[in-house]
Amino acid sequence: MDLVARVQNIVLRPKEEWLKIKEEPTDIKTLFTSYAAILAVIPAVANFIGMSLIGRRIPFLGWYRLSIPRGIVYAIFAYLLSLAAVVIVGFVIKALAPTFSSTPNLIQAMKLAVYSYTPGWVVGILYIIPALSPLVILASLYGLYLLYVGLATPLMETPKEKVFGYFLVSLVVSIVVVAVFSIILGGIFAVREMASGL
Repeated sequence: MDLVARVQNIVLRPKEEWLKIKEEPTDIKTLFTSYAAILAVIPAVANFIGMSLIGRRIPFLGWYRLSIPRGIVYAIFAYLLSLAAVVIVGFVIKALAPTFSSTPNLIQAMKLAVYSYTPGWVVGILYIIPALSPLVILASLYGLYLLYVGLATPLMETPKEKVFGYFLVSLVVSIVVVAVFSIILGGIFAVREMASGL
């Protein structure tokens, strides 16, 4: 699989690309080692650069930067939690399949989860400039559209009338997982910052 071509195609021509992905033989290990693990590095490294080397302006407090060791630890945690979120979403998509008369295929569910995270990972490069972080959220919203198109392809062999319901439940789960992991990550570093007295 050509990584750059896959990224371009899933973002620019998702309907056609999901059809290719559906028929593509792969396993979960390959999906993660040759795609997810590589792309998830982008926002992690960009976050490190943005938070530790550039810094950000916090209203009423002034300019703030994480120390380099803390920035590295933050990047590692963010990277691992990002991959964990994808795994959880993939397992949930598979677990929900029977509810929506779909085929509970774990590999296809992981494909849906992994490839729908693509825009957020790629646009995560903007974390280098903390003020541009909201654009990463917009890219992640496009990832939700990719998830919908993937379900409609249908990767999970979902009946057309059940695609929207399947998508909505998967959407809620994805948002909750990302929110919980963001809170965990923010909480860990807030506690560490308070304990060290900034």
